[in-house]
Amino acid sequence: MANFEFTGINHLALVCEDMDRTIDFYTNVLGMPLTKTIDLPDGRGKHYFFDCGGGDHLAFFWFPDGPESVSAQEYRRITATPGTMNHVAFNVAADKIEAYRERLISLGVECTEVVNHDDSDKKVSDEVNATTFVRSIYFKDPDGMQLEMAAWARALTADDVSYVPPQDAIASTAG
Repeated sequence: MANFEFTGINHLALVCEDMDRTIDFYTNVLGMPLTKTIDLPDGRGKHYFFDCGGGDHLAFFWFPDGPESVSAQEYRRITATPGTMNHVAFNVAADKIEAYRERLISLGVECTEVVNHDDSDKKVSDEVNATTFVRSIYFKDPDGMQLEMAAWARALTADDVSYVPPQDAIASTAG
């Protein structure tokens, strides 16, 4: 088995409908510096990078002849389709999550209440408890991309994993 030493996410590349609108949202609303701009050859489009902290980047492609954005209803279907992306979660400090929610709202961004993800039967609770592992707020970018600000509530341990590989997978790796 090959072992790789990952140091984080270099960049996640998404597609936007309007690069100017995307630049405005990610720099002026979320405060991510625009760090690299690439104009693709022959006017085929653009590929721009935003610093989202920790050396990680969020990048966007824009194509002049690309299709229009999917509708909200179609997006809900797509986010549950294998091979597509559901959302992007940005790591934030635990003591800032409520303030960041208020800041987004003050900037005109619709945002969920803080969600306390835990190990209860419902997987969320109104209050932080001993099994709460992450606290999140959800919102959308101008293209309708689901975004999340997430703050770890506790360190994850081996007890947080309960995966048993299918017997077929065990047999194929043993032989």
